[in-house]
Amino acid sequence: MNPQLKKYLLSALVLLIVLIVAWWLYKPQQANGQLDEFAQCVAEEATMYGAYSCAHCQNQKKMFSDSFRFVKYVECTEDTKTCLDLGINGYPTWIFGDGSRVEGEMQLENLSTKTNCPLIKT
Repeated sequence: MNPQLKKYLLSALVLLIVLIVAWWLYKPQQANGQLDEFAQCVAEEATMYGAYSCAHCQNQKKMFSDSFRFVKYVECTEDTKTCLDLGINGYPTWIFGDGSRVEGEMQLENLSTKTNCPLIKT
């Protein structure tokens, strides 16, 4: 292999590693418990309806990380009657205190706006 090409590839690899490490260090992290207060507030203002098999529900739960344990959640495969009575047609469905609803994943920023819960990451 050409020594100049080898040097170029090594430099590119080092740069890539530096970029990956920098991204990992500076990306917004929602570590265990960082969203506890936000999730508790959301639980006072909204309920999420979902199903184990729903990939979008799993994504929504991951947004909260371990703090999801505070979110008011109804598993529609276990509480079918409640979900049918409420006319839940898709997952996840968020129903808010004012009776409005949103079907589909919601970004935490949008949940914050909708619920007036401050999105503070500690």
